[in-house]
Amino acid sequence: MALDVYFVLPPNLLLVDLAGPADAFRIAAQFGLPLRPHYVAPTPEVSTSLGLGLLGAAPLPRALPDGALVVISGASHSIEAYARPEAREIVRWLRRELDPGRHRVACICSGSLLAAEAGVLDGRHCTTHHTLLQRLQQLAPRAKVQQNRVFVQDGPISSSAGITAGVDLALHLIAELAGPGPAREVARHMVVYFRRSAGDPELSPWLTHRNHLHPAVHKAQDLIAADPARGWRVEDLAGQVHVSSRHLSRLFREHAGVSVHGYHAALRLALAGQWRDAGLSKEKAALAAGFSSARQLNRADARQT
Repeated sequence: MALDVYFVLPPNLLLVDLAGPADAFRIAAQFGLPLRPHYVAPTPEVSTSLGLGLLGAAPLPRALPDGALVVISGASHSIEAYARPEAREIVRWLRRELDPGRHRVACICSGSLLAAEAGVLDGRHCTTHHTLLQRLQQLAPRAKVQQNRVFVQDGPISSSAGITAGVDLALHLIAELAGPGPAREVARHMVVYFRRSAGDPELSPWLTHRNHLHPAVHKAQDLIAADPARGWRVEDLAGQVHVSSRHLSRLFREHAGVSVHGYHAALRLALAGQWRDAGLSKEKAALAAGFSSARQLNRADARQT
């Protein structure tokens, strides 16, 4: 039986919030997951963050079928966008038609704010883009707002941080519906090399320690990130970025604020966590991430903590 997925499009739609998750589900359908996508909005034409209008949106349905997944996309300049009549109609529709006992909900970025106004997040763990967390808590004072999370799932209600985190949430939902294997195939097809999990911080190890301008350090970080399970030695990295080992170690601490070993260990720990989320035992996840054993993984985790 096909799953009905309703993508709700607010005014001033942030296109990545729609296109990322929608394409993930589209590719999953190509791999055999039975889906029926619907793109719905209060008006047939939807304004977007890029100034290009989207035509052909279907009306908000009068009734949602049991088991439907409702994906609420975010908007750019959400304060102004969500004051518009179209956004107010979406909030009224969510209050009227959405039943967490019968439906799933996935909020992308500022889409959580619309769900909050509709009362969908009351009593639930949830998140949104880090710049909107305070506003989310104000709109849903009974919600349990989580900071620095890629996405959060509380029963049938899921919510993600900003923009690209919607892809991570979509892959997570695909894994729940079809298993981790198809989700990994979708991620590979989308060239999403490292699928983040619900436990990962919004500012994950893949992104931290990169706020600098030194090309040799960036190149060394790229090498480690491309294959964190490899037993990288400082000498190997230094040779590939054309500096001495001692100089590379000094550059890492000066520009990235971390040692080469510390950076490598953080990515290995993140990778091990992703393998655990994919269903591997701790021992197998440790080996897949390049640790010699689960015991070595535990020691690395304790040092990082």
